[in-house]
Amino acid sequence: MHASLPASGAPEKATLRLGFVALTDCAPLLVAQRFAASAGLELQLLRQPSWAALRDKLLSGELDAAHALYGLAYGVQLGIGGPQADMAALMTLNQNGQAITLSPALAQQLRSGQSLRQIVATSPRELVFAQTFPTGTHAMWLYYWLAAQGVHPLNDVQSVVIAPSEMSATLASGRLDGFCAGEPWHAVAAQAGAGVTWIVSSEIWPEHPEKILACRRDFAALYPNSARALIRCVLQACRWLDADSMHRAEAARMLAQPQYLNQPEALILPRLLGQFPPRTDTPEPVRFFGNGTVTYPWLSDGAWFVSQYQRWGYIKRDIEPMTIAAGINQTALYRQAAAELGIACPDGDVRQSVLMDGTHWP
Repeated sequence: MHASLPASGAPEKATLRLGFVALTDCAPLLVAQRFAASAGLELQLLRQPSWAALRDKLLSGELDAAHALYGLAYGVQLGIGGPQADMAALMTLNQNGQAITLSPALAQQLRSGQSLRQIVATSPRELVFAQTFPTGTHAMWLYYWLAAQGVHPLNDVQSVVIAPSEMSATLASGRLDGFCAGEPWHAVAAQAGAGVTWIVSSEIWPEHPEKILACRRDFAALYPNSARALIRCVLQACRWLDADSMHRAEAARMLAQPQYLNQPEALILPRLLGQFPPRTDTPEPVRFFGNGTVTYPWLSDGAWFVSQYQRWGYIKRDIEPMTIAAGINQTALYRQAAAELGIACPDGDVRQSVLMDGTHWP
């Protein structure tokens, strides 16, 4: 855990520029605006066209903080495939809520009884799957799902990076066999007949970490009161989103606006509520608060991403995942913000998880 920090005071920087990508799970940032004034903040939300653009603006200082892929912050910290900078994860924004969509043709082959490994081995061409950022959550869910079926994600198929909003159209064009991203882009693909939502991410790792509230580490060090006030606003937003299904309906109306997702509310809301027609079962839906268990920046969550970078050869095996996580995840800052709201925190920084292939983490 990080060293103790000074008691809360007025934000050193009152106007904060927050980046986001057009995904349903940016909802906490939208809702946080209603709690900002009481924390002495003004939040300016700035939509970014891609995760790479969001990363670059975070690093240049054009953005103070952002709705970011968990693995984006960790990839930048480790300098994988791009610039290196010291990053901070102030809190987790959500668990679950992502999916893998397949082309109708590939879905039909799997339904016919062929295994994915058989299909890949006998295909006359290399299958192509898209994700949203090389070290991001979507890449890791896609790779884990492929590997669990005996398909090496870097050797047996082609993995490409596409912005979330472009996924459905690219799948419809025939240039992809599947993609992993966030909502509402799976709902968009399903409505267009371009794809079939094959598996939701909570079936890969139940209650997995997804987006974080990320910033540069020097921002958290220079403006600790602003960072703490921001955590409080977003924590209140996450609690509000989980408190009532009617709140999620209100959030869907907000998200549908042109400056955010610019997609029909009718496409956004069902999956925000955990409905995946034509499926009649109820996989674990997106979670934003969970009495504080979702939002806590668990060190074990961050360490998992480091372990996957080691698995796929992105970094050396001798790096200690938990040490990296302890430098990024701002547990002390989070605990202070949560205490100011009366939100309980766990006793430790590690939680136990079981993934789809029976692997226990940590």
